[in-house]
Amino acid sequence: MSETLQRTPLFDFHVRHGARIVPFAGWEMPVQYTSIIEEHNAVRQKAGLFDVSHMGECRVTGPDSARFLDRVMTNAMGTIKPGAARYTVMCQPDGGCVDDLIVYRVSEHEFFICLNAGNARKDIAWMQAQAKAEGFNVTVKDECADWAQIAIQGPLAEKILATLTKADLPAIKRFAYAVDTVAGVAGCIISRTGYTGSPGFEVYIPAAGADAVAEAVFTAGKPEGLLLTGLGCRDSLRLEACYPLYGHEISETISPLQGGLGWVVKLDKSPAFIGQEALKAQAAALPSKVVFFKLNDRRIARQDTPVLAGDKVVGRVLSGTLSPLLNQPIGSALVDTAALSGELAVDLRGNKVPVTLVPEPFFK
Repeated sequence: MSETLQRTPLFDFHVRHGARIVPFAGWEMPVQYTSIIEEHNAVRQKAGLFDVSHMGECRVTGPDSARFLDRVMTNAMGTIKPGAARYTVMCQPDGGCVDDLIVYRVSEHEFFICLNAGNARKDIAWMQAQAKAEGFNVTVKDECADWAQIAIQGPLAEKILATLTKADLPAIKRFAYAVDTVAGVAGCIISRTGYTGSPGFEVYIPAAGADAVAEAVFTAGKPEGLLLTGLGCRDSLRLEACYPLYGHEISETISPLQGGLGWVVKLDKSPAFIGQEALKAQAAALPSKVVFFKLNDRRIARQDTPVLAGDKVVGRVLSGTLSPLLNQPIGSALVDTAALSGELAVDLRGNKVPVTLVPEPFFK
Protein backbone atom coordinates (compact mmCIF):
# COMPACT_ATOMS: atom_id res chain seq x y z
CA MET A 1 0.00 0.00 0.00
CA SER A 2 1.47 3.37 -1.01
CA GLU A 3 2.17 6.05 1.60
CA THR A 4 -0.41 8.82 1.90
CA LEU A 5 1.24 12.06 0.79
CA GLN A 6 1.05 15.10 3.04
CA ARG A 7 -0.02 18.55 1.86
CA THR A 8 1.39 21.87 3.00
CA PRO A 9 -0.91 24.71 4.15
CA LEU A 10 -0.30 26.20 0.67
CA PHE A 11 -1.57 23.23 -1.36
CA ASP A 12 -4.76 25.03 -2.39
CA PHE A 13 -2.67 28.10 -3.32
CA HIS A 14 -0.62 25.94 -5.72
CA VAL A 15 -3.70 24.39 -7.31
CA ARG A 16 -5.32 27.81 -7.67
CA HIS A 17 -2.27 29.14 -9.51
CA GLY A 18 -1.84 26.19 -11.84
CA ALA A 19 1.20 24.40 -10.38
CA ARG A 20 2.29 21.00 -11.60
CA ILE A 21 2.20 18.88 -8.42
CA VAL A 22 4.54 15.92 -7.82
CA PRO A 23 5.42 13.66 -4.85
CA PHE A 24 8.53 14.84 -2.95
CA ALA A 25 9.88 13.59 0.40
CA GLY A 26 6.39 12.38 1.40
CA TRP A 27 4.63 15.57 0.29
CA GLU A 28 2.58 16.80 -2.67
CA MET A 29 4.69 19.73 -3.88
CA PRO A 30 4.82 22.05 -6.93
CA VAL A 31 7.67 21.11 -9.26
CA GLN A 32 7.00 24.07 -11.58
CA TYR A 33 4.42 26.67 -12.64
CA THR A 34 5.71 27.78 -16.04
CA SER A 35 9.12 26.37 -16.98
CA ILE A 36 12.06 25.50 -14.75
CA ILE A 37 14.42 27.72 -16.75
CA GLU A 38 12.04 30.71 -16.68
CA GLU A 39 11.54 30.35 -12.93
CA HIS A 40 15.29 29.88 -12.36
CA ASN A 41 16.11 33.05 -14.29
CA ALA A 42 13.46 35.03 -12.40
CA VAL A 43 15.22 34.19 -9.11
CA ARG A 44 18.60 35.20 -10.50
CA GLN A 45 17.35 38.44 -12.10
CA LYS A 46 14.23 39.54 -10.16
CA ALA A 47 12.46 37.34 -7.60
CA GLY A 48 10.78 34.00 -7.01
CA LEU A 49 8.35 32.75 -4.37
CA PHE A 50 8.81 29.19 -3.07
CA ASP A 51 6.68 27.09 -0.73
CA VAL A 52 9.08 25.34 1.65
CA SER A 53 6.44 24.43 4.22
CA HIS A 54 7.41 20.77 3.92
CA MET A 55 10.52 21.59 5.96
CA GLY A 56 10.25 20.60 9.61
CA GLU A 57 10.54 22.68 12.76
CA CYS A 58 11.25 21.92 16.39
CA ARG A 59 11.99 23.92 19.53
CA VAL A 60 14.61 23.07 22.14
CA THR A 61 14.12 24.63 25.58
CA GLY A 62 15.51 24.16 29.06
CA PRO A 63 18.54 25.09 31.17
CA ASP A 64 20.80 22.64 29.30
CA SER A 65 19.64 23.63 25.80
CA ALA A 66 22.88 25.27 24.59
CA ARG A 67 25.06 22.57 26.11
CA PHE A 68 22.84 19.85 24.64
CA LEU A 69 22.91 21.37 21.13
CA ASP A 70 26.70 21.68 21.33
CA ARG A 71 26.75 17.94 22.04
CA VAL A 72 24.59 16.91 19.07
CA MET A 73 25.70 19.54 16.50
CA THR A 74 29.07 19.84 14.75
CA ASN A 75 29.09 23.65 14.76
CA ALA A 76 29.35 25.87 17.84
CA MET A 77 25.88 26.45 19.26
CA GLY A 78 26.50 28.17 22.60
CA THR A 79 28.01 31.23 20.92
CA ILE A 80 24.93 32.02 18.78
CA LYS A 81 23.39 35.31 19.90
CA PRO A 82 19.60 35.74 20.25
CA GLY A 83 18.28 37.00 16.90
CA ALA A 84 20.93 35.06 14.96
CA ALA A 85 21.00 31.68 13.24
CA ARG A 86 23.72 29.19 12.33
CA TYR A 87 24.03 26.39 9.78
CA THR A 88 25.20 23.07 11.20
CA VAL A 89 25.21 19.30 10.82
CA MET A 90 24.07 16.60 13.22
CA CYS A 91 26.18 13.43 13.04
CA GLN A 92 26.02 9.78 13.97
CA PRO A 93 28.85 8.32 16.13
CA ASP A 94 30.56 7.10 12.92
CA GLY A 95 30.59 10.64 11.44
CA GLY A 96 27.79 10.07 8.92
CA CYS A 97 25.15 12.80 8.72
CA VAL A 98 21.84 12.57 10.53
CA ASP A 99 20.88 15.86 8.85
CA ASP A 100 21.99 19.41 8.05
CA LEU A 101 19.92 22.13 9.70
CA ILE A 102 19.64 25.77 10.67
CA VAL A 103 19.51 26.63 14.38
CA TYR A 104 17.96 29.95 15.49
CA ARG A 105 18.61 31.26 18.99
CA VAL A 106 15.52 32.77 20.61
CA SER A 107 16.90 33.37 24.12
CA GLU A 108 19.47 32.00 26.55
CA HIS A 109 17.60 28.73 27.00
CA GLU A 110 15.48 28.51 23.82
CA PHE A 111 16.35 27.54 20.23
CA PHE A 112 14.20 27.09 17.11
CA ILE A 113 15.45 24.60 14.51
CA CYS A 114 14.65 24.08 10.82
CA LEU A 115 14.92 20.44 9.70
CA ASN A 116 14.92 18.80 6.27
CA ALA A 117 11.51 17.60 5.11
CA GLY A 118 12.22 13.89 4.82
CA ASN A 119 14.25 13.84 8.05
CA ALA A 120 12.13 15.93 10.42
CA ARG A 121 10.54 13.13 12.46
CA LYS A 122 13.81 11.16 12.50
CA ASP A 123 15.77 14.22 13.63
CA ILE A 124 13.38 15.03 16.46
CA ALA A 125 13.37 11.42 17.66
CA TRP A 126 17.20 11.37 17.46
CA MET A 127 17.52 14.53 19.57
CA GLN A 128 14.98 13.32 22.10
CA ALA A 129 16.83 10.00 22.41
CA GLN A 130 20.22 11.69 22.91
CA ALA A 131 18.80 14.08 25.52
CA LYS A 132 17.29 11.19 27.47
CA ALA A 133 20.34 8.93 27.16
CA GLU A 134 22.77 11.59 28.38
CA GLY A 135 20.52 13.19 31.00
CA PHE A 136 20.23 16.70 29.57
CA ASN A 137 17.56 18.92 31.15
CA VAL A 138 15.89 19.94 27.89
CA THR A 139 12.61 19.54 26.04
CA VAL A 140 12.62 18.88 22.27
CA LYS A 141 9.16 19.85 20.98
CA ASP A 142 7.85 18.94 17.53
CA GLU A 143 6.38 22.09 15.89
CA CYS A 144 6.17 20.80 12.31
CA ALA A 145 2.39 21.22 12.13
CA ASP A 146 2.48 24.72 13.60
CA TRP A 147 4.35 26.45 10.79
CA ALA A 148 4.29 27.13 7.07
CA GLN A 149 7.39 28.50 5.38
CA ILE A 150 7.94 30.49 2.21
CA ALA A 151 11.16 31.66 0.57
CA ILE A 152 11.30 34.97 -1.31
CA GLN A 153 14.54 34.84 -3.27
CA GLY A 154 16.18 37.17 -5.78
CA PRO A 155 17.61 40.70 -6.10
CA LEU A 156 14.17 42.30 -5.63
CA ALA A 157 13.12 40.14 -2.65
CA GLU A 158 13.76 42.83 -0.05
CA LYS A 159 11.93 45.52 -2.06
CA ILE A 160 8.87 43.28 -2.42
CA LEU A 161 8.77 42.07 1.19
CA ALA A 162 9.23 45.63 2.51
CA THR A 163 5.77 46.54 1.18
CA LEU A 164 4.18 43.92 3.47
CA THR A 165 5.94 44.38 6.82
CA LYS A 166 7.18 47.11 9.15
CA ALA A 167 10.20 44.97 10.07
CA ASP A 168 13.55 46.71 9.48
CA LEU A 169 14.66 44.39 6.69
CA PRO A 170 18.02 46.08 5.96
CA ALA A 171 18.93 45.54 9.63
CA ILE A 172 18.45 41.76 9.25
CA LYS A 173 21.91 40.60 8.21
CA ARG A 174 22.82 37.23 6.67
CA PHE A 175 21.82 34.44 9.07
CA ALA A 176 19.90 36.78 11.34
CA TYR A 177 16.14 37.09 11.84
CA ALA A 178 13.34 39.20 13.27
CA VAL A 179 9.83 38.35 14.46
CA ASP A 180 7.16 40.66 13.06
CA THR A 181 3.82 40.93 11.25
CA VAL A 182 3.78 40.13 7.52
CA ALA A 183 0.68 40.92 5.41
CA GLY A 184 -1.39 41.22 8.56
CA VAL A 185 -0.25 37.90 10.03
CA ALA A 186 1.49 38.33 13.39
CA GLY A 187 4.33 36.21 14.76
CA CYS A 188 6.18 35.57 11.49
CA ILE A 189 9.90 34.76 11.65
CA ILE A 190 11.69 36.72 8.91
CA SER A 191 15.08 35.15 8.30
CA ARG A 192 17.77 36.29 5.85
CA THR A 193 18.57 32.79 4.74
CA GLY A 194 17.94 30.82 1.56
CA TYR A 195 18.89 27.87 -0.61
CA THR A 196 19.35 29.50 -4.01
CA GLY A 197 22.58 31.52 -3.90
CA SER A 198 20.55 34.66 -4.63
CA PRO A 199 19.69 37.19 -1.90
CA GLY A 200 16.40 36.96 -0.08
CA PHE A 201 14.44 35.76 2.92
CA GLU A 202 12.78 32.69 4.35
CA VAL A 203 9.62 33.48 6.31
CA TYR A 204 8.10 31.10 8.86
CA ILE A 205 4.37 31.77 9.11
CA PRO A 206 1.84 30.46 11.67
CA ALA A 207 0.18 27.78 9.54
CA ALA A 208 -3.30 29.34 9.49
CA GLY A 209 -1.95 32.54 7.92
CA ALA A 210 0.09 30.94 5.14
CA ASP A 211 -2.33 31.40 2.26
CA ALA A 212 -2.94 35.08 3.05
CA VAL A 213 0.79 35.83 3.22
CA ALA A 214 1.60 33.92 0.02
CA GLU A 215 -1.15 35.70 -1.91
CA ALA A 216 0.02 39.08 -0.60
CA VAL A 217 3.64 38.39 -1.61
CA PHE A 218 2.56 37.24 -5.07
CA THR A 219 0.32 40.29 -5.55
CA ALA A 220 3.06 42.68 -4.39
CA GLY A 221 5.78 40.98 -6.39
CA LYS A 222 4.05 40.29 -9.70
CA PRO A 223 4.47 43.87 -11.03
CA GLU A 224 8.19 43.59 -10.19
CA GLY A 225 8.57 40.37 -12.19
CA LEU A 226 8.30 37.89 -9.31
CA LEU A 227 7.32 34.39 -10.42
CA LEU A 228 5.88 31.50 -8.46
CA THR A 229 8.62 28.88 -8.37
CA GLY A 230 8.78 25.13 -7.77
CA LEU A 231 11.13 22.37 -6.72
CA GLY A 232 12.60 22.06 -10.22
CA CYS A 233 14.35 25.41 -10.23
CA ARG A 234 15.08 25.13 -6.51
CA ASP A 235 17.33 22.19 -7.38
CA SER A 236 19.09 23.91 -10.30
CA LEU A 237 19.57 27.08 -8.22
CA ARG A 238 21.06 25.26 -5.22
CA LEU A 239 23.36 23.21 -7.46
CA GLU A 240 24.67 26.37 -9.16
CA ALA A 241 25.37 27.69 -5.65
CA CYS A 242 27.02 24.33 -4.70
CA TYR A 243 24.69 23.85 -1.73
CA PRO A 244 24.34 20.24 -0.53
CA LEU A 245 21.08 18.31 -0.59
CA TYR A 246 20.65 15.65 2.07
CA GLY A 247 20.69 12.20 0.50
CA HIS A 248 22.94 13.49 -2.29
CA GLU A 249 26.05 15.50 -1.27
CA ILE A 250 25.71 14.50 2.39
CA SER A 251 24.04 11.42 3.86
CA GLU A 252 24.37 8.70 6.48
CA THR A 253 27.35 7.43 4.47
CA ILE A 254 28.82 10.75 3.23
CA SER A 255 30.25 12.75 6.13
CA PRO A 256 30.25 16.56 6.35
CA LEU A 257 34.02 16.50 5.75
CA GLN A 258 33.61 14.49 2.55
CA GLY A 259 30.72 16.77 1.57
CA GLY A 260 32.85 19.92 1.80
CA LEU A 261 31.24 21.17 5.01
CA GLY A 262 34.40 21.17 7.10
CA TRP A 263 33.74 24.84 7.91
CA VAL A 264 30.77 23.84 10.11
CA VAL A 265 32.65 21.01 11.85
CA LYS A 266 34.50 22.22 14.97
CA LEU A 267 36.90 19.31 15.54
CA ASP A 268 38.43 21.01 18.59
CA LYS A 269 35.08 21.48 20.34
CA SER A 270 35.08 20.54 24.04
CA PRO A 271 33.12 18.72 25.32
CA ALA A 272 33.07 16.67 22.12
CA PHE A 273 30.08 16.48 19.77
CA ILE A 274 28.68 13.11 18.71
CA GLY A 275 30.85 11.80 15.86
CA GLN A 276 33.81 14.09 16.63
CA GLU A 277 36.38 11.33 17.14
CA ALA A 278 35.35 9.54 13.95
CA LEU A 279 35.59 12.79 11.96
CA LYS A 280 39.00 13.61 13.47
CA ALA A 281 40.29 10.26 12.24
CA GLN A 282 38.69 10.79 8.82
CA ALA A 283 40.14 14.30 8.48
CA ALA A 284 43.67 12.87 8.56
CA ALA A 285 43.05 10.97 5.31
CA LEU A 286 39.73 11.56 3.50
CA PRO A 287 38.98 8.49 1.37
CA SER A 288 36.74 10.43 -1.02
CA LYS A 289 35.46 13.96 -1.59
CA VAL A 290 32.45 15.67 -3.13
CA VAL A 291 33.48 17.71 -6.18
CA PHE A 292 31.49 19.87 -8.59
CA PHE A 293 31.86 19.64 -12.35
CA LYS A 294 30.58 20.79 -15.71
CA LEU A 295 30.34 18.93 -19.02
CA ASN A 296 31.05 20.25 -22.49
CA ASP A 297 28.16 18.16 -23.77
CA ARG A 298 24.39 18.50 -24.01
CA ARG A 299 23.71 15.36 -21.98
CA ILE A 300 23.21 15.53 -18.21
CA ALA A 301 25.06 13.13 -15.90
CA ARG A 302 22.30 11.95 -13.56
CA GLN A 303 22.60 10.56 -10.03
CA ASP A 304 24.65 7.32 -9.77
CA THR A 305 26.34 7.79 -13.17
CA PRO A 306 29.83 6.21 -12.86
CA VAL A 307 32.87 8.52 -12.71
CA LEU A 308 35.94 7.10 -14.44
CA ALA A 309 39.70 7.56 -14.31
CA GLY A 310 40.74 5.76 -17.48
CA ASP A 311 38.70 2.56 -17.38
CA LYS A 312 38.49 2.44 -13.60
CA VAL A 313 35.37 3.51 -11.73
CA VAL A 314 36.54 6.00 -9.08
CA GLY A 315 33.26 7.59 -8.04
CA ARG A 316 29.64 8.31 -8.77
CA VAL A 317 27.53 11.31 -9.63
CA LEU A 318 25.41 12.62 -6.73
CA SER A 319 23.39 15.37 -8.48
CA GLY A 320 23.13 16.53 -12.08
CA THR A 321 21.13 19.15 -13.96
CA LEU A 322 21.31 21.79 -16.68
CA SER A 323 22.64 25.14 -15.46
CA PRO A 324 20.59 27.94 -17.05
CA LEU A 325 23.41 30.32 -16.04
CA LEU A 326 26.08 28.42 -17.99
CA ASN A 327 23.72 26.75 -20.48
CA GLN A 328 25.52 23.46 -19.94
CA PRO A 329 25.21 20.42 -17.68
CA ILE A 330 26.63 20.67 -14.17
CA GLY A 331 26.75 18.26 -11.29
CA SER A 332 28.38 16.93 -8.17
CA ALA A 333 30.16 13.63 -7.61
CA LEU A 334 31.77 11.64 -4.80
CA VAL A 335 35.24 10.72 -6.09
CA ASP A 336 38.16 8.79 -4.59
CA THR A 337 40.63 11.37 -3.27
CA ALA A 338 43.56 9.66 -4.98
CA ALA A 339 41.89 10.08 -8.39
CA LEU A 340 41.30 13.83 -8.14
CA SER A 341 44.74 14.80 -9.50
CA GLY A 342 44.12 13.07 -12.84
CA GLU A 343 41.66 13.36 -15.71
CA LEU A 344 38.11 12.23 -15.05
CA ALA A 345 35.13 11.32 -17.20
CA VAL A 346 31.54 10.18 -16.74
CA ASP A 347 30.09 7.10 -18.38
CA LEU A 348 26.98 8.21 -20.28
CA ARG A 349 25.50 5.03 -21.72
CA GLY A 350 28.87 3.64 -22.68
CA ASN A 351 30.30 6.97 -23.88
CA LYS A 352 33.14 8.56 -21.91
CA VAL A 353 32.46 12.29 -21.55
CA PRO A 354 35.31 14.34 -20.00
CA VAL A 355 34.57 16.12 -16.74
CA THR A 356 35.82 19.62 -15.92
CA LEU A 357 36.12 20.14 -12.17
CA VAL A 358 35.23 23.68 -11.09
CA PRO A 359 35.90 25.78 -8.00
CA GLU A 360 32.78 26.42 -5.96
CA PRO A 361 30.32 27.96 -6.61
CA PHE A 362 29.13 28.21 -10.23
CA PHE A 363 27.13 31.30 -9.23
CA LYS A 364 28.06 33.93 -6.63
